[in-house]
Amino acid sequence: MSKKPSTLTPVEIAREAFQRLGTRRIAPTPEAYRIAYEEILGDQPGLSADALLANLATKLARQPGESGLIGTRLVRAKDNGDLAEFERHLNELVENNWQSRPIVPVVPVGELMPIDLERQFIRDSKKEKMLREILARILVFNLPSLLSNAPELAGEARNCGQEIKTAFSEQAMNDIIARVKQLSFQIELKTDDMAQQQELLMRLFQLLLENINGLLEQGSWLSSQIETVQSLIAGPLSSTSLSDATKNLKEVIYKQGLLKNTLSEEKVVVKNMMLTFVDRLSAMVSTTDNYQRTIRGFSQQISQAGNISDLNSVLGEIMRETQNAQEEATRSRDAMEDARQEVEKAEERIQTLEQQLVQMGELVREDQLTGSLNRRGMDESLDREITNAQRRETPLCIALLDLDDFKRINDTHGHATGDEVLVHLVQVIRETLRKLDVIARFGGEEFLVLMPETAPQDAVQIITRVQRELTKRIFMHESQRLLITFSAGVAVYYPGESQADLLKRADVALYRAKNAGKNRIVFADPPAAGASVTAPDGN
Repeated sequence: MSKKPSTLTPVEIAREAFQRLGTRRIAPTPEAYRIAYEEILGDQPGLSADALLANLATKLARQPGESGLIGTRLVRAKDNGDLAEFERHLNELVENNWQSRPIVPVVPVGELMPIDLERQFIRDSKKEKMLREILARILVFNLPSLLSNAPELAGEARNCGQEIKTAFSEQAMNDIIARVKQLSFQIELKTDDMAQQQELLMRLFQLLLENINGLLEQGSWLSSQIETVQSLIAGPLSSTSLSDATKNLKEVIYKQGLLKNTLSEEKVVVKNMMLTFVDRLSAMVSTTDNYQRTIRGFSQQISQAGNISDLNSVLGEIMRETQNAQEEATRSRDAMEDARQEVEKAEERIQTLEQQLVQMGELVREDQLTGSLNRRGMDESLDREITNAQRRETPLCIALLDLDDFKRINDTHGHATGDEVLVHLVQVIRETLRKLDVIARFGGEEFLVLMPETAPQDAVQIITRVQRELTKRIFMHESQRLLITFSAGVAVYYPGESQADLLKRADVALYRAKNAGKNRIVFADPPAAGASVTAPDGN
């Protein structure tokens, strides 16, 4: 009885033939391959072993990648009649494609399929080996670094990572999988607990800051520092924002510490002056009291005097005591006057030092690199100018500036040069703007210019003048001239408009300026229809 011819493609038949040879543990020689191939192919007359091998080689040569390369070598070996070379390439094909995937009984979903059925031993392919190494590295190094507050979980992660490197049996892998699942569950619970603890600590910290700020006198030098920390923890935290805030606060706290020491010394001086004043006052009172008692004694001597000579003697003593009292009073008066003047001078120095402390607190509103306002200072200034514009009914314009090709400057010349460019830009802007205008660093290479009491057409002219001045001021780096330009979006404030909406319109205009080319200025569109705003004066 003849076999039903196979409907498989030649490549599929080849794969099936090699799998049968692997299952039967038969070396893949050309003859053995021919027999297995014919079993799968069925009865098809006219096909010889040579024709089958030639057909296989031709089909493989058309395949992409490594299989196609081996097929080409097989075709060359077949044409040269070199069966030994042909067999060597057949073995290479088997090892690369099918040796690690023999036919084995179907196993339940989720269980490992062992390669060596007798020893239940798993042999990793190249890709599987890479995945095993990556997983082990994550468990040994990455997870423990994130679990510093949970040493028991960190230790279990390291143990799983070490054991997964040597787990090549199905049972060992199943054990590791179970342990990793349990570890993942424990980490999830631990992470939830840590997140809740962090949230509670942040709430407690915020409450503490609010209470301390409420106890401080208005204008205290501590208020600005507390407000800085409050604004920091209120927004999204990042390593950059925390680092910048910490650096600024450290510098301010150091300078304030120097001023506080001087302030404490001045307060001690005032205290000593007041003690001197009290001592002199007490001495004067004591002298007056002694004088009064002496006068009462003289009064008794006068009443008892029997002749003119006795009266003259008493009168002389009275004159001496009166003169002494006058001299002591004069000395006390002069000493108290000197003490009063010293107290006034000390008070003036204390007021000066307290003002300097407040100014030190204001430093946290400045960008440390450029000296312009930072985002916090910008928000406060913009809120203040919006309030003034509404109260005075005067126009307010802003301009959002962005340096052109700043990334290229950083990549080509280094970040230090990029910082110098930012400082140069702010210096040119400050020297070109009017005294009432304000410059703030919006973020990165973006800056915001506030122009109070300025009509839109005047605002555009001001920013245009800054552009021209920046082009005139040549920036040199290592004897090379760098052309620095910026694009800008200008917007006028509409009464009733929020600060966020005003900035958004300026940002949209800046985006249009960037798309239109470099060194451009675009005026922002008015708020969208339906917004509760009115047209500004001068627009």
